[in-house]
Amino acid sequence: MAITDFDLVLFGGGGDLASRKLIPALYSMHRSKGIPAGARILAVGRHERTNDEFRESVNQSARPHIPAESITGELWEGFLARFDYVSMDANTPETYRALAKSLRDDANLTRVFYLATPPSLFATICNNLAASGLATPNSRVVLEKPLGRDLKSAKQINAEVGRVFNETQIFRIDHYLGKEAVQNMLALRFGNILFEPLWRREWISDVQITIAEEIGVGNRMGYYENSGALRDMLQNHLLQLLCIVAMEPPLTVTPDAVRDEKLKVLRSLKRFTPTTLAQNVVRGQYRAGHVGGVAVPSYRNEPGADPDSRTETFVAVKAEIDTWRWAGVPFYLRTGKRMADQLAEIVVRFKSLPHSIFTQPASSFQPNSLVIRLQPDEGLHLNLMAKTPGDGMRLKPVDLELDFRESFKTPRMEAYQRLLMDVLRGQLTLFMRSDELEAAWEWVEPILEFWEQDENAPIPYTAGTWGPAAASALIGRDGLQWREEALPEV
Repeated sequence: MAITDFDLVLFGGGGDLASRKLIPALYSMHRSKGIPAGARILAVGRHERTNDEFRESVNQSARPHIPAESITGELWEGFLARFDYVSMDANTPETYRALAKSLRDDANLTRVFYLATPPSLFATICNNLAASGLATPNSRVVLEKPLGRDLKSAKQINAEVGRVFNETQIFRIDHYLGKEAVQNMLALRFGNILFEPLWRREWISDVQITIAEEIGVGNRMGYYENSGALRDMLQNHLLQLLCIVAMEPPLTVTPDAVRDEKLKVLRSLKRFTPTTLAQNVVRGQYRAGHVGGVAVPSYRNEPGADPDSRTETFVAVKAEIDTWRWAGVPFYLRTGKRMADQLAEIVVRFKSLPHSIFTQPASSFQPNSLVIRLQPDEGLHLNLMAKTPGDGMRLKPVDLELDFRESFKTPRMEAYQRLLMDVLRGQLTLFMRSDELEAAWEWVEPILEFWEQDENAPIPYTAGTWGPAAASALIGRDGLQWREEALPEV
């Protein structure tokens, strides 16, 4: 579907997210001629700047995040010319007049308001847009996470934004859903007959979903200290990946068909009790260590940190889904900062061989597994047992791999580019619906409440490791272990 003419308004247009992700994604669209010639980008900020001054700031802040080989002088100058800057205070209704003057008055024009701002501003901005007559039927609003701190605040955001925009105009963004490998999960499951008969409790032993980061909190301490790993990663990214793995086949790939099935998964997650929480949830906080051979400080010694902070930088959870397909299959979720490697992957491990016809005992055979690597290299790996060359019948594990870069020579689209294109097309499939968001918060809220009452601090773990030993014990009680060996380089 072609993208029609639009005005894109970036609230927080001079911020870190815009510089690192949004503007590079827009440039890639501009470079590939994927957006109309007349489309405009309006950056909103509180500081007084001319258009030229803002364009120069884009040149300084966003250009380093774009591959140098993709930038040519004429192309880059044409991209910068799309930007206009509007100085205004998002809290002050009167200043929206300046924005109104900058927007084109065309009933057929798509208007996108991208709120790369703290969630405390979502309702204010939306109400001011409505009061200024800017929230037209052709308008769309994009909400960046965090979408609330808990169930109550998430419901409040949904209600307040929903008073201005209807559900088909609201795009709650989770950039993990824009990753090529995540969408390939849909293709893998529902575009092939091979795995679907095995995609159930009779054949699958467990599922592991890991998002590990080597980096610390960087310049996000103000946000992270009030968020932590659970709100920042598990409530959104990890649960969305779980939904893609566990959902039933939707009737079509239309937005509500897909999101209906994801909602069923979230509502089927077994609810925690105080007893099961203590057994099935681990929270940790990194201490000083070495990452990539470089000494790094503890979280509590990072700039701006509370020396007595109880904020978790690591969380591991054993989740269960009470459905006919998944009953009894554990889903292990973990995420953390300052870990041993930078990776995001889903591991679907199949059950062990019931009997060996070879001289090797069945216990020596590695269970088959399917590894979906999301980053740093996107691809699929299928682990099988195969005969070693030579005399005799000795089996060993082998890895069948699919590297998306090698299989498809066309350049891969970055997550934010894909999602921005879907916003501009009005395609909602890869965005969360309000009931989906609330169901996710409903499931994690008992964890937050338990931690608030728990006098124990997060378990310390050394930076550059795979997290607290308690996370290994969590999965070890089921006779399993986290997959931590490196995949072959692709």
